[in-house]
Amino acid sequence: MTLTKAENEALRQRFCPAGSPLRRQQERMLEMMVWLDGVCRRHRIPYWLGSGTLLGAVRHGGFIPWDDDVDIEFRREDYTRLIGVLQQETAGTDYALQIHETDPGYFFTYAKLRDRHSELTEQTGYDHIFTFRGIYLDLFPFEPMPAALHWISNRTFGRVYKVMKNPEYNSQQQVRRTGAILRFNQRYIFPLLRAFSCLSSSRLLRYSPGIPFESVRDPEQLFPLSSVTFEGHSFMAPRAPEAYLQRLYGDWQRLPDIDKIQTHTSAISFK
Repeated sequence: MTLTKAENEALRQRFCPAGSPLRRQQERMLEMMVWLDGVCRRHRIPYWLGSGTLLGAVRHGGFIPWDDDVDIEFRREDYTRLIGVLQQETAGTDYALQIHETDPGYFFTYAKLRDRHSELTEQTGYDHIFTFRGIYLDLFPFEPMPAALHWISNRTFGRVYKVMKNPEYNSQQQVRRTGAILRFNQRYIFPLLRAFSCLSSSRLLRYSPGIPFESVRDPEQLFPLSSVTFEGHSFMAPRAPEAYLQRLYGDWQRLPDIDKIQTHTSAISFK
C-alpha cells in the first residue's frame, strides 16, 4: 500500500517540512544514494534497499517522513567487493568510506558512507570517538548462518558495548580497547563461525557476524532483484518487496503511533 499524496503530505508537514533540518538531511542522503547507485551499477555490484528504507519506498514513495537513516543491503561477497571499490571511488569526493581501517575509532562490523560536509550526533553517543561524523548511509552485509552461530557472534561483539558504557575509560582508551576487540573477532572468532556455517544447510541470510540485529532475509524473496521508486529515483530492491516487509514487520501497512516516534539523530549541522 502506498499512502495517498494528501496523507503523505500531511505527515511531511508534521515531521520534515521543506527546509527543516530533517528534510535537508533526507535530501543529502538521497544525493548519496544516487551516487552510490551509480558506483554499484558501474561495477556490477548488486544491492537492495532494506528495512525502513524499503518500507518508505513501498508505503510512502520515498523516505518515511520521520526517518533519518538509510539501510542498503548486500550479499557478503558483493559487500566485500564494494568496500574495495569505495576506497578508490570516494577519493577526492564529498564522501568518505567509514570502516575501522579508515577510522580507527569506528568499531562496527558494517560500513557507512559518510558525507564530509555535515556533522551529526547520534542518540547513542558512541560516535564521539569516530573521525567521520557526517550524514551517512548504512551498508549491511548478509550471509548464510545458523541462528545459534549468529547468537554467538553477537555475544562476542557485545564486549564492545561494555567498553563504551564504562565511565572509567576515556576516549583514547575506548578507541584502543574497542579496536582490539574488533580485530580479535575479525581474525579469529568470525572466521571460525563462518567455517562452522559451511557445515550447515542454512539457507536464510543473516547479518554478518558482529552486527547485532536478529532479523533474517529469505533469498527467495530477494532474488532476482527488482527495482523500486524512491523519491523519484529508481533503486534496486528485493524481488518481492511486500513479502520482505511482511516477514520483517508483520502488518507493515499500519502506521506506528506517531506521537511516540524517536529518531537516531540528536543534533545536526551543515557545512
